[in-house]
Amino acid sequence: MTAPTWLSDAVLYQIYPQSFADSNGDGIGDLGGIAENLDYLAWLGVTAVWLNPCFVSPMRDAGYDVADYMNVDPRYGDNDDLAKLVDGARARGIRLLLDLVAGHTADTHPWFVASAHDPSDHRYIWADPGDGLPSGFVPSPGTRPGGYLPNFFDSQPALNFGYGRQRPGEPWRQSVDAEGPRANRAALRAIMDHWLGLGVSGFRVDMAYSLVKDDPGLVETARLWREMGAWLDRVQPDAALLSEWGDPAVAVPAGFDADFFLHFGGPANGRPMRSLWSTRTGTSREEWGTDSCYFDAGGQGSAATFLDAYKEALAAIGEPGHIALPTANHDFARLHTEPRTAEQLPPAFAFQLTFPALPAIYYGDEIGMRFVPGLPDKEGSVLAPGYNRAGSRTPMQWDSSPNAGFSTAPPEDLYLPIDPDPGRPTVAQQRAGENSLLHTVKALLALRRANPELGPDGSLQILHDGYPLAYLRGGRFLVIVNPSGSARVLSHDRPELARATEVEGTGVSVAEAAITAAPFSFGIFQL
Repeated sequence: MTAPTWLSDAVLYQIYPQSFADSNGDGIGDLGGIAENLDYLAWLGVTAVWLNPCFVSPMRDAGYDVADYMNVDPRYGDNDDLAKLVDGARARGIRLLLDLVAGHTADTHPWFVASAHDPSDHRYIWADPGDGLPSGFVPSPGTRPGGYLPNFFDSQPALNFGYGRQRPGEPWRQSVDAEGPRANRAALRAIMDHWLGLGVSGFRVDMAYSLVKDDPGLVETARLWREMGAWLDRVQPDAALLSEWGDPAVAVPAGFDADFFLHFGGPANGRPMRSLWSTRTGTSREEWGTDSCYFDAGGQGSAATFLDAYKEALAAIGEPGHIALPTANHDFARLHTEPRTAEQLPPAFAFQLTFPALPAIYYGDEIGMRFVPGLPDKEGSVLAPGYNRAGSRTPMQWDSSPNAGFSTAPPEDLYLPIDPDPGRPTVAQQRAGENSLLHTVKALLALRRANPELGPDGSLQILHDGYPLAYLRGGRFLVIVNPSGSARVLSHDRPELARATEVEGTGVSVAEAAITAAPFSFGIFQL
C-alpha cells in the first residue's frame, strides 16, 4: 500500500460544516456556504478539505450518529450540492475528503431499527438478558430481548466487526469472520465506493481504532484496515485514507495514509499524555493544568518530548504514510485558548508549517479564532464537567457585519453563538492588514509549497530543542521558533548561519556566534 502522491504536499483544512458559512439564512452552515468561500480557501493555499460528517442524522452527536450513509442531511443540502462542491473545489485545485463514521450508527438507522426486532440479525453487538446485561450494554429499544453495545453515546450502537478474543458463555463475542462482521466490512466498501463515485478524494475515519472489540495489540483491527486500504488501492489508488487513531506508529502500518498527531505519549510508551499545543486534552481553561508544554508563554517546557514521540512514530511508519499535524479539531481546544494570546500564534504556525508533517488547519485558526468558554450543550458538545467542545465549534468570523458574516439569521437562531468579544478577529479585517496572522499563514503556506524541502519529505536536523527551537530543513532552510514570552539567545559555532537570508519571520536575528530571538518570534532563513 502506498499513499497517493498528492498527499505529500497537501495542506489540509478541516471544516465543521454547521459553523463555516450559512447560505440560506437558517442559522446553520451548509454546503452552499462552503462553495461560496472556495475562492478564500484557494487564496489561502489550501489543497484539501476535510468535512465533518454531513450525512443524514438525528444530530444527537453533531452528525457522528449516522442514519443514512448514502445521502447528505437536508440541513446541509443534498447529494447534488455535494457533487457541485466537489467540482467547484477541484476546479480550484482543492480535494474534498469526507468523515466516515465506521464504528457505529445512529439508533434511528434502518439497520439498527431492524436489528432491534430481529434476534437473528448480527449487524450490531447484542447480548441476551440472561441473569442481567453485561457491563456497558444498553437495554433493547425494540422487541428483541437483551441489549446492545454502544460505541460512544448510548444512541450510537456499535456496528459488529467481531472480537479479537472469544470466550465461552459470551456468545456476543463473534469472530471477525462471522456473518455480521463480514456484512459490515462490505457495507464500508459500498459507502466509500458511493462517495468516490461522486468525486471525493478520500476519507477521514472516525474512531478508526474502535471497530474490533477486545483486540489485544489491535491486531484484528489493523488487519481489517489493511484489507480496506488494499481494496482502496485497487479501486481508487488516488484516494486517501486518514485515521482518527492518535498513534501514527500503529495507524499507518495498519493501512492508513496518515494519522493525526494531536496528542502523544501515554501509558504505552511510559510517558504522560501530552498535546503539542497544550498540556491537557480537555477544552476548558481549567484543563490546561499547571504543567508547561513547549508552546506556553512561560517558556518552561521542552520540545524534546514531542520530538522524541515524532521520531519514534516516523521510524515505525517508514516511507508509505504521513504524520498529520493539526492546529486543533472539533473535539479539543483551539490553538487560541486562554491563557494563550493572539501574539503567541505566529511562532506556532511557523513550527507547524515548516515541520516535516502533513499540516491540518482547523477552520478559523488561521485568523486566531478563540475557544469560547461557557457555551451550552449543542448536539452532544458537552461530554463532562470541564470538557466542553462547543467552544471550539463557534461560527466562522468572516467580517464585521451582523453575525460576523456567518449568517443572515436572527442571532438566536444561529447554530452556536458568535464569539461575543468585540475585538474578535475576522477574515476581512485580516486580509486588509498585511501584518496579520492570516497573511503570515498564507505566506508560510506559499513558502512551503514553493520549497519541497519544507514538506514531509525534506530532511530534519534539530540544532536546539530548548528556547529557541532551531532546526534545519533539507539542509537549506534554518528555522528558529521562540514561543516563549522572553527573549532568548542561542550560541552556535556555525558562522555560515550568519550569511543566511531571512525569507519569513519577525524578531529573529542571526549573527556569527549567536541567534537572538525576541518574545513570540520566528524566523526562516535560506542558507
